Amino acid sequence: MTSNALMNNYGTRKITLTRGQGSWVWDDQGNRYLDAISGIAVCGLGHAHPEVTKAIAEQAATLTHCSNLYNIPNQEALAEQLRDLSGLEKMFFCNSGAEANETAIKLARMLGNKRGIDEPTIIVLENAFHGRTLATLTATGNRKVQAGFEPLVRGFVRAPYGDIEALKTIAKNNRKVVALLLEPIQGEGGIRVPEANYLTGLRQLCDEQDWLLMLDEIQTGNGRTGKYFNYQHAGILPDVLTTAKGLGNGMPIGVCLTGPKASELMQPGSHGSTFGGNPLACAAGLATVKVIQEQNLCQQAADMGNYLLQQLTERLGGLDDVIEVRGQGLMLGIEMKQPCTELVEKAAAKGLLINVTAQSVIRLLPPLNISQEEADQLVQTLGELLTQE
Repeated sequence: MTSNALMNNYGTRKITLTRGQGSWVWDDQGNRYLDAISGIAVCGLGHAHPEVTKAIAEQAATLTHCSNLYNIPNQEALAEQLRDLSGLEKMFFCNSGAEANETAIKLARMLGNKRGIDEPTIIVLENAFHGRTLATLTATGNRKVQAGFEPLVRGFVRAPYGDIEALKTIAKNNRKVVALLLEPIQGEGGIRVPEANYLTGLRQLCDEQDWLLMLDEIQTGNGRTGKYFNYQHAGILPDVLTTAKGLGNGMPIGVCLTGPKASELMQPGSHGSTFGGNPLACAAGLATVKVIQEQNLCQQAADMGNYLLQQLTERLGGLDDVIEVRGQGLMLGIEMKQPCTELVEKAAAKGLLINVTAQSVIRLLPPLNISQEEADQLVQTLGELLTQE
């Protein structure tokens, strides 16, 4: 079904999905697909998870929405859960990753103005993706995303990903920098995984320069890389953290979390959201967090991610067209030598949903609870796809 009532920003879509269960989805023709992208890292528990479904249904029958003019018990409970999981202090709830990143950007601006800096500047990185609002697309390191929306927002300076020395050079030459914003693993940029000591070095540099370390864990958070948040692999704490996607298992929800340097910057009237943190979204968030913890899905993502990385490397790593198989947890990428966007449609014809990002990287983001049998099927199908004449 194609409607001319919709804007054409997504182009032609050939598959109409009508239902899902676990790691599988079905289209309106009855075809079944193994979903190896999870709605782009959203459905970490798989589709139609019974505990999330129950929480949403019960809350919808009680109170779907009230504004933030009133206390919202689900919001408070979810904030306390995330505080305990993250080690950070304060939360602001919104509806998406882009909104969470907007909040982080505003926090950095507020800190800079508080310090008397006339144009507070945030360092962002090449190949980054932070959203599609005007500020977040400016922070994004992709000209294709930015094209046509000029003039862009002032107050950003860009540096290479993974290069701490470049950041030190900026520190020497720009005294208006107040924060560094980055994804710990770049998703849209091609599943770019930094050296093991990268985040530790960034934490040290930000402490030396009195910058906010702001981590965009929209995609890497909520168990995706084998810890609840990716920075926990490095044993550090950011000053600001954003997450969304997998937090509600399909229900739109985002959150900006802060540590001591940023927790008191926002005051009544300085920021807000009509729908942010409403009872329904937070009910889904609470159920999602509960399942991730009770079923130990962070460890499951680590173990199954290692298994998939090994199997994919053995099956595909020696192919002439493959540059590298890489990733962490269940955030995996297969970099090809040539653009390969046509593989998305070819994989769907074989009953597998994948995504290609940065033109030449097959991105895999399966549910955290994918079974080994499903993982083997994923490897088998990709192997057939990439070795066919």
